[in-house]
Amino acid sequence: MPLIQTSLTWVTYAVCLAILALVAAIFVYTYQKPGERTIVVTLVAVFTVFSLLATLLLLPVDIALTSSTTDRKLGAKKEWATPNAVDDIVYQLKIVYYALYSLDAVLCLLVVPFTYFWYEERDEVAADDGTQTMAGRLWGAFKYTIAFMLLCVILFLVGFFIPVAKKARDDHKDLDFFKDLRHKTVYGERALTFSIGILITIGTVLYCLYTAPGLALLPLALIKTAPRISAPQLHATTASQLAQNRERQRQLELRNEGRESGLEGRDRRELESLVREERTLVRRERLASEREGTGRNFFVRVGMKLEALFRPITLLAGLFLLLISITVFASMLITMIDKLKNSVCGISCGYLLAHTRIFQPLNYILTLTSRIFPIDYILFLLLTLLFFASSVVGIATIGIRFLWITLFSIRPGKTTPNAMLMATVLLTLMALALNYSLAMVAAPQYATFGSQTFCDRPSHHPDQQPNCTEHLSRIRACSERAENPVAIMVCTPSVGSTFLNRIMVNFPFLGVFNFFAQFAFLGIFLIVFVVMLFRVPQLDEAAEDDDDREAEEEGLLASTGRRFGATWQDLTGQAKGVKRAQEYGAMGRGGEAADRGTADHGEEAPVGSTEGGAGRDSNW
Repeated sequence: MPLIQTSLTWVTYAVCLAILALVAAIFVYTYQKPGERTIVVTLVAVFTVFSLLATLLLLPVDIALTSSTTDRKLGAKKEWATPNAVDDIVYQLKIVYYALYSLDAVLCLLVVPFTYFWYEERDEVAADDGTQTMAGRLWGAFKYTIAFMLLCVILFLVGFFIPVAKKARDDHKDLDFFKDLRHKTVYGERALTFSIGILITIGTVLYCLYTAPGLALLPLALIKTAPRISAPQLHATTASQLAQNRERQRQLELRNEGRESGLEGRDRRELESLVREERTLVRRERLASEREGTGRNFFVRVGMKLEALFRPITLLAGLFLLLISITVFASMLITMIDKLKNSVCGISCGYLLAHTRIFQPLNYILTLTSRIFPIDYILFLLLTLLFFASSVVGIATIGIRFLWITLFSIRPGKTTPNAMLMATVLLTLMALALNYSLAMVAAPQYATFGSQTFCDRPSHHPDQQPNCTEHLSRIRACSERAENPVAIMVCTPSVGSTFLNRIMVNFPFLGVFNFFAQFAFLGIFLIVFVVMLFRVPQLDEAAEDDDDREAEEEGLLASTGRRFGATWQDLTGQAKGVKRAQEYGAMGRGGEAADRGTADHGEEAPVGSTEGGAGRDSNW
């Protein structure tokens, strides 16, 4: 039975890994710029995102395996769960944890930077001339990566020799929980925990700056995606306005035809205003054509129709995610207050608290569902993907910046390879911080002991478990505060929580920083959430030279007003209630110009030319 249960747990994790690999591939493929994809950058980015997600999703497996050793109803170890069997489970989990954490660190600090410099070393002209060889390109990338190698060595050496704090463990040495955190902390493990702790701390800063805004923005962005005006309606209206504009330009030219002094001042100003408006209308018409699928293949057009069909479902999904985001916010805030009030060691251990004293909804739901695996695994998977998607939305909205300077923009289908690699590093650091936040703040009881219980009665012999068959009221949830020796015999904390607690207890300055940074996370979430209630999310606000185009797209195609009539028109491809150009007298050259304006995608004739219905200045 234990072998079957353990095998099923690992099989579930393997299935989850397949899903995570698909998620990583879709993310990278969606955001990469199609014309600049390279196989090396794509593979490194996909594998790095897959690795960080696999690290996050190992915790439910850890909880399931450690909780399987305990009979929850009796508060006792199962017959097969001998000390050697439990040690074997813990040892297997340690190997997987340390392998994944080490892999994340190597990818973040060595592999991704090397790939970044390797891409930057590319010189197409030199490669065509034969002056740049593959060996030269690899050597150029390696030279820049040496700095990161030195950083890894420094981190490891500092972690190897830095003394660990003893105050928390000495003050509470009567508690077996702290004895376990102190037990077997060898130098190699200390170096790894310190290095991962530093990366978690760096990631926490990014986690507050990107994930917090993204968590507030994601549900509101889904709620506000339905357009106020449909693409066919926008295209027909814009075409009519464009025809009127060009007809008016033609009238001004005809009225001033033959004048030696040229246009009058008033007419010239009006013509310049019409030219500017024409450019806006041509761009708007092109956007509407793109949203209609003009010039796209059959599958893209079908996808657009399906997108319009599922807009009501997107609205409901946004409302559901909004409810989840508020629940997560409330749960984290409750835990932070609980830690400040009830932590057994306070600031000396980073406010460690495994057993919550105040009711916390997220922790309660996960602990309750952990009794039936894999329900809690599915919920934790969805929660992890929510935070991951929030991190991506945060990066896409804010961009990769140094202070106020935007270095890279992350947008679907517009992300360059070097920007994708940079975003991958940020996501890896944020994932490490998210690992701490989920385990220590969002659901600490679930992440530490799961649904494990113990019988809080005296034991007649040191190695004998008490019997609570007739004393069910004495069954208690496992806690780090338990003073009964039976608790350490029955309760097995998860390997992941032990690893994180060891970082925070041995290096309390890291624990204190990461703890109080959670308040910054909650504060940023609250500010962005309140602001975004009254503003339209602009996920594509910075892009090359077409800021105006994106502003129009956000304002016209993604405004907060929602009309289900627009959804129906997008499905049918027909606009209603649009006045045609003929009703305004836009005949002849004006109509031809409108057709031409659509065909040439907004390209305008030079000034002074009468082609296109307007004489234009050299400045245009």
